[in-house]
Amino acid sequence: MTSRQRVNRWRAAIFACLIVVVLVAAKAPQVKAEHNADEDAIRKLDAEWSKTAGTLDVDKTVAYYSDDATVLPPNEKVANSKAAIRALWTGLLAPGTSISWEITKLEVSKSGDLAYLTGTYKLSMKGPDGKPINDVGKMVEVWKKQPDKQWKVVADIFNSDLPMKQ
Repeated sequence: MTSRQRVNRWRAAIFACLIVVVLVAAKAPQVKAEHNADEDAIRKLDAEWSKTAGTLDVDKTVAYYSDDATVLPPNEKVANSKAAIRALWTGLLAPGTSISWEITKLEVSKSGDLAYLTGTYKLSMKGPDGKPINDVGKMVEVWKKQPDKQWKVVADIFNSDLPMKQ
């Protein structure tokens, strides 16, 4: 092999490496933009979900869950079917209830198909004796991008910050 052929091979190798670097660098902003769009979408959906629950509309509230979702409420059994989740929310969204929540932290996976968030909630409702119950607490939600590219909640857990009464 002549020295000219070696130089041409080196040039071709360097050129190929430069193309790879340029392609990777060009892809990075797109991935970042998609990640930001997913985060924005989940923030918007979660705010809408809180607002929807505040209207006491059980069906629209339950619609934010995937068909295979699991809800882990405090002091109750796990709700792992749409019917069980609907029953749980029917009990929570009784007339006179006020409920809202907000995100304190949100993380979207690098793969862009899962996300989790933590947050706080406020709940006011009538107790079994008719007296008002006011609660504040924390929550964790896991969101999953569905095959139709829509985000749905697949896991939801919440519990009170207030001490248990004896």
